[in-house]
Amino acid sequence: MIEVKKERVLLEPKDFVPSSDLFEVIGVINPAAIRVDSGEIVLYVRVIERLKKSQDENFQYSPRMIGKEKFEIVIDRFSRKEAVYSSDLEFSFADGTKRLKFISHFRRVVLSQDGFRVKKIEQKPSFFGLGWDGELGVEDARITKINELYVMTYVALSSAGNITTNLAVSNDCLNWYRRGIIFSHQNKDVVIFPERINHQYLALNRPEGDFEFSLPHVLISYSENLEFWGKPGSLKLSKKKSWDSGKVGAGPPPIKTKKGWLFIYHGVIDKKISSGNIIVDDIRKLLGYGENIRNIYCAGAALLDFNNPRKVLARVPRPFLVPHKKYERGTFETKDVVFPTGLVLDRNEEDILLFSGGGDVVTTVKKISLKEIFAKMKRP
Repeated sequence: MIEVKKERVLLEPKDFVPSSDLFEVIGVINPAAIRVDSGEIVLYVRVIERLKKSQDENFQYSPRMIGKEKFEIVIDRFSRKEAVYSSDLEFSFADGTKRLKFISHFRRVVLSQDGFRVKKIEQKPSFFGLGWDGELGVEDARITKINELYVMTYVALSSAGNITTNLAVSNDCLNWYRRGIIFSHQNKDVVIFPERINHQYLALNRPEGDFEFSLPHVLISYSENLEFWGKPGSLKLSKKKSWDSGKVGAGPPPIKTKKGWLFIYHGVIDKKISSGNIIVDDIRKLLGYGENIRNIYCAGAALLDFNNPRKVLARVPRPFLVPHKKYERGTFETKDVVFPTGLVLDRNEEDILLFSGGGDVVTTVKKISLKEIFAKMKRP
């Protein structure tokens, strides 16, 4: 692992007021992060709200957005006889479809210029699902700035589109214009480069599926207008039985450094990989695992070529962040999580400020030296 120069938990569920008396806030995670013209850092934090009453003797309940422009929500009810499975977070039907007992939206948080002090939390939803755009919730935003335009990608959940990545743009990082679906069929973790390369926009993305011929990998796609994307190619990061062979996906949008594009991503140590890999065994030993092995979400880093980002120049062979802190352990599901989604260059231009979801519950910030990240990298 890489030494973290400074770290703190920025945001916890108790810092946020529920949007309704019907809900309780159970997670504030996975923020988009951007430094605005004032020098302050703005986060768009995913707020997870769960129904206080999600079932009774006769029904299961699930929230859904119905507004055309405003935050409006209804609670749908389904006969308990229809549900073949139910947990604290969801229930499913005999045909394999499901509904959630929670819903997510974004709230805008303003930080000091050093990224470690919260100046303002908007206690009303700042960006949320609508009846026609993510009626079952929006999740895990990423924001980049291209020239004077703020560009946000986000995951939208809906009964029609299932899981998609959608696009919104803004001139002030406050008022957003929705442009619709840009990647569909459970394509998540989409980040857009902060400038055109060879006259094209570039996006890293991760389609998901149950049938695979290769190890998990990130795709890189190209666009002329930010809305229609094509010519996908692979950005290969994982190796057989490596620490990130369970799953990989983009973290924050890449940033340009003197050496190339710095790309921070998350990788999952699959609990099915029982032993035989020194790195995996070391991490499990660090976390104190016995027989009860969980999926472990870690952070890796790679350096991509300036003009051809499909070319990986170097990568950190071990994850540089592992969820070993107390607030990164013991989540709702069988996993431990450090999940970076926001990256801002520190004012000294020698360090980065990395904003992450911790344990699917809190938001953290970590100050890390660029020099140390590069020192750990090796050629693939």
